[in-house]
This record gives sequence, structure tokens and C-alpha cells, in this order.
Amino acid sequence: MPHRNAPLTPTGRLRLARCVVADGWPLRRAAERFQVSHTTAARWAGRYRKHGPAGMQDRSSRPHHQPHRTPDALEERVVRLRREHRIGPVRLAARTGIAASTAHRILVRHGLPALAACDRATGEPVRRYERSRPGELVHVDVKKLGRIPDGGGHRTQGRAEGRRNRTGTGYAFLHTALDDHSRLAYTEDLPDETAPTCAAFLTRATSWFAERGVAIERVLTDNAWAYTKNTWRDTCRDLGISPRWTRPWRPQTNGKVERFHRTLLDEWAYHRPYTSDSERQAAFPDWLDWYNYHRPHTGIGGHTPASRVTNLSGQHT
Repeated sequence: MPHRNAPLTPTGRLRLARCVVADGWPLRRAAERFQVSHTTAARWAGRYRKHGPAGMQDRSSRPHHQPHRTPDALEERVVRLRREHRIGPVRLAARTGIAASTAHRILVRHGLPALAACDRATGEPVRRYERSRPGELVHVDVKKLGRIPDGGGHRTQGRAEGRRNRTGTGYAFLHTALDDHSRLAYTEDLPDETAPTCAAFLTRATSWFAERGVAIERVLTDNAWAYTKNTWRDTCRDLGISPRWTRPWRPQTNGKVERFHRTLLDEWAYHRPYTSDSERQAAFPDWLDWYNYHRPHTGIGGHTPASRVTNLSGQHT
């Protein structure tokens, strides 16, 4: 593909070359006609004589001989260390005596992804998936969050005073249902994570999604005690939902709702110092509305979750 400032495309080069080779135009006349230099016209005409139409394509600028390229044995060592120890360019450079930038280029040349894109346990590239329509799969999980005592916690009062204020404040259990395709989220602050509480939350979440035109088909949870009881199974059956569970010790399977909870902590729970738990809870509905309807989501190409649900973003005011 020609660069953006190239005066000729491959088609234009072919026309120029044919004018010179087939029609007998002088080089200077062809150069003036196609608004290029005399040497450019001579180059394309020469390539046409030697290679025909195939010679009109761009060639790689890589040199034929690279005397200073990293030796193959050293490259193999860098790749082996990366696969065995799962370390990045800086640590690879320290072990092999090369620059970190050189180690990075070796990894790229051998198609090895960044560590952030790899599974921590296996070192293999993370396999990402996304359901094709809203409601096909909904992730459910609970985030345990310490409540803020009246007067503020350690973020506003300091460690010592915050520790004294915290006595008896307890925890909030944030139950979330997140649609896999759209990332539309429904969250409630509940007093515990027992089986009846989780089942009642699923019932309300199903109604909330239904009001927005999303029928839940499957629900994915981890293997927590509440999700393995008959209360959860019976509720799913009554709602016409198929329950699914993640593999043991594999939280990545439910990673979308785990990532939502991290966003929730960063952008709401710990976004600013609150002086009481009621103040923080009062700010939550506005934040969740912003997340669903206005916040660009990088996981879905910068769109909002509501934009992936039919007509939902247009109905919202």
C-alpha cells in the first residue's frame, strides 16, 4: 500500500510505465503528464520492463543484509527465557545483556504478546470471547465493600481515627448482574450474600433487564456457596434461566463482572473521600446511570453499554 503522500498508486504507475514502454513516450513527457520527477518515471518504466505489472507494487524497505542484527542464538535465548519465566523486556535485557528495546523487538518479531495480554498461570494468550446478543449470558458476582462510618473513615480522618470510627460499621455486599454482550449493569447494595438474598437479587435483576428489552437466557456465577444451593437452581428454573458456573480457581471466566467491580471501586467507591456511607450510597445511582448510558467502554470499541441494546440509548433522557 503506497504511503499517503505518494503521487502514484499502483494503477497510476502501470499507466505511466505503459506510456513509456508500450507507447514510446519520452521519459520527460511521461513525467510531466503524471506530475512526477524524471527519475521516478524512469524507475517505474524500468521495473515494468523487468517484472511487468507485478513490479508496480511497493517493495519492502528492509535491507537485504543486516550485519548488526541480534544473533539467532541470542534471540532463541530471549524467547526461551520469556516462555519459561514469563518476564518482560526489562528483565530479559538484564539477563541477556541487551537493551530492553532490543528485547522488545525480538518478542514482537517472534509474535509473543505483551504480558498483560497473557494468562498469569499458563503464560498463554488470553482467549477473549463475547456473546452475540444481549441477554444470551449475564455474569453475576458479589463485591464485599467496607462501609464508611459517620464522620468518615481513614481517607478523611487518618488511619488512627478512621480505625476507631470503623468499629461496628460492617460491610456492604454489592450484587451485580452484567450483560456479556452490551456490558449493561444492574447493581444492588444488600446486607449479605446468602442464598435467599442472591436468589431474590436475580429475580429483581431479571425484571430490570426485561424492562429494557433484554431477556436473560443464561447466568454465569462462580462456585460460591449461595450459587450452588437449590434456592439458586430453583429460582433460575422458575425464571427460565439456565445456570452456569465457572471452573474452580478460574475467576478469569467471570472476568467481565470482575472488571466492572474494579471500575466501580475506582470511579465511585474510592473516587473521592466520603464522610459517611449514606453519602457514598447517594452518589451511586448517578454513577451507574453514567456508566450505562454515557461512559465510553473500551471493551466495546468506545461505545456505551446502552448503545448495544436495541433502542435503549434513544429512550434514555
